[in-house]
Amino acid sequence: MPRSHDLHIPPADTDALEDPALLRRLLRAKDRIDAASHEAWPVRRLADVSGVSEAHFARSFKRAFGLPPHRYLLTRRIEQATALLRDTDLGITDIAFATGWESLGTFGRIFRDITGLSPGEMRGQARANQSGLDRVPACVLKAAQRPDLTIAVLEKRRRAAGDTVEPSTREES
Repeated sequence: MPRSHDLHIPPADTDALEDPALLRRLLRAKDRIDAASHEAWPVRRLADVSGVSEAHFARSFKRAFGLPPHRYLLTRRIEQATALLRDTDLGITDIAFATGWESLGTFGRIFRDITGLSPGEMRGQARANQSGLDRVPACVLKAAQRPDLTIAVLEKRRRAAGDTVEPSTREES
């Protein structure tokens, strides 16, 4: 496997979308996340898949796809968990571990933060609304139910709590 110093890497100010080779490497990492979202995907592992440094990977991934790698992974895990809650009779604990969570508590907390519902509430709501969704193509349904992770979970909690104090850092899109 080539190392990052063996590959042509454009200067840091070059947009990821302007370098086709870098974009292909970023897509390779994104495809790996999509294929195995239940696995651990630290930035180091994704950078190795892409053949670039960790910092360059994280910046470029966010520029190319609009989300940092960790949030993209969370999106995929929540999508998968939602589908399993809707379409199977697996227990919530089994779903949490099958989708890559190491703790049921963390799964439940983040699931609620992102979707606004607990996993059990999501299952009940999905099953109550199931009758009309049989005719909707799965790809359309998945896109419509994709969780919104354009802002951090902690920022969502701060807004929900009605905090008036501005955060000390601001996330740039």
